[in-house]
Amino acid sequence: MQNKVYKIKIAGQAGQGIKSAGLILSKFLTRQNHHIYNYIEYPSLIRGGHNVIHINFSSEKVFGPSNQTDFLLALNSEAIMKHRNTLTKNSVIIFDLNTKFNNDLIPNYVKFLKAPLNQLAKEAGGGELLINVVSLGILCFLLDGDLEIFNNLLKDEYGSNPKILESDYKAIKLGYDYAQTNFNNEKGEIYSLNSNLKNDLIKNMVMDGDEAITLAAIASGLSFASIYPMTPITNILYNLAKYQNDFQYVYVQPEDEISAINMAIGASHAGVRSMTATSGGGFCLMSEGYGLAGITETPLVIIEGMRGGPATGLPTWNGQGDLLFVLNAHQDEFPRIVLSAGDLTEAFYLTMEAFYLADKYQTPVILLVDKNICEHQESIPKFDTSAYKIDRGKIVSQVAENYKRYQITEDGISPRTIPGTGNFFLANSDEHDEIGYSSESSENRISQMRKRMQKIITCEKNDLPQPQIFGSQNADLSIISWGSNKATILEVMKEFPNINFLHLTWMNPFPKEFVKDFITSSKKIVLIESNFSGQLGKLISIHTNLEISDKILKFDGRPFFVEELRDEISKRLGGLAL
Repeated sequence: MQNKVYKIKIAGQAGQGIKSAGLILSKFLTRQNHHIYNYIEYPSLIRGGHNVIHINFSSEKVFGPSNQTDFLLALNSEAIMKHRNTLTKNSVIIFDLNTKFNNDLIPNYVKFLKAPLNQLAKEAGGGELLINVVSLGILCFLLDGDLEIFNNLLKDEYGSNPKILESDYKAIKLGYDYAQTNFNNEKGEIYSLNSNLKNDLIKNMVMDGDEAITLAAIASGLSFASIYPMTPITNILYNLAKYQNDFQYVYVQPEDEISAINMAIGASHAGVRSMTATSGGGFCLMSEGYGLAGITETPLVIIEGMRGGPATGLPTWNGQGDLLFVLNAHQDEFPRIVLSAGDLTEAFYLTMEAFYLADKYQTPVILLVDKNICEHQESIPKFDTSAYKIDRGKIVSQVAENYKRYQITEDGISPRTIPGTGNFFLANSDEHDEIGYSSESSENRISQMRKRMQKIITCEKNDLPQPQIFGSQNADLSIISWGSNKATILEVMKEFPNINFLHLTWMNPFPKEFVKDFITSSKKIVLIESNFSGQLGKLISIHTNLEISDKILKFDGRPFFVEELRDEISKRLGGLAL
């Protein structure tokens, strides 16, 4: 079995079914016993613009995005021109025979495969809308794949509409037959799927991070969600809305982000597990409610999907510039628990952890995810939730004598009751005493602040896990990073046995002693982040008084591609790779 990562790009105009074709192809590759990792680009336009999906696949686990191309399905001439410099040796471009472009600008090692894509799509009965499906049929033949798997996927996707399904069946067969007649010499030339098939097909799912978060919220006992749509978390609300009748929770799309967080706070105050989700711009609007949840000690899960800013910034592109913002949003101090996912699997399990922590510590918990996690797709095993127990924390469900909602306790966590159980208390945005009456006395202020902030100390002691280190213990170069950079770093590490990587998922409370020991014991260390100033590096400096001077920073809205990070690591190691 070959272990190389192969790269397919489907590119063209918005409306040509780029993403849907990529998803179907990804599921096809997964069912052919391969691992996939997808990266999607699209502009922030209501209509039009260039769209592309990068599909990396291999017989081994694929971790990160590549900017190179082995197969380019170019659905217009712009796709060829935009991606010509990413084409690799012996790469193939599949395009319509009437497409006009400057051949002299294409590297001479690239193979052109012209096909009547438009004509075949019209023959299939769907017009230009089926060019993507015809192209998939051609690619299926070139990869020596099983066409029946494609047909089953089309049935899964369009089985409820017989007319569309019939056209898709015809389109993919026309593409396959044309390739069989005209491209037989190229069959399996770059890679053959069938020659590498096993009997025990991988039982993997193909999904994106938004779907993983949705499933995790449902599995955690979600009862209420209020979310206003904003890239890149919009698919969370789409999926929550789709499944609410099946799983008996309430999803509401409010008029704005301010309403979203306040409705979620109200639902949590009434006793149910609730969440909201937004991007950086929406979280700006939520910051007042964020503090309200803090002082009223109301459990709340907030998903914050990072993208490029400030203001509208880069609405459909990646960024990691919100870390220090969410750690310091709202005035003054209250216990903020902030987690950060590095991939789909972490997004799932950290979402479940966020619901547990919010209830246990009666405070808002933020899960940071970036655009690449929200929208990229991976093939992953089924999630295991068998060990997860829904624990609502210190809930008082019966009438308690001398009940004090904000009682001073050793661990900082007071007994929480639900309205209607017969325990009297007040909840508003003022500083308050143990019952909830507004109080401005200095003694009360000190005791309530210390009680609330004790939660972070308790959380650090009881729930903060040890961070994960990947790679050799005695490494020549050590990496510290967070978020979706994890994927690219792990992919690059396949070529460098002499490096290791500390991946951080807890930002507050912060594993300061562990990080300090890792830095001081490293021979050479580099910080990798997708923001301008190295925000994780600043956080590390605050907690450890250590500064990482060597930084690899990227803030152009794109992820770290494997090739560029490989070059950066190679420079620091003097070219020492496998």
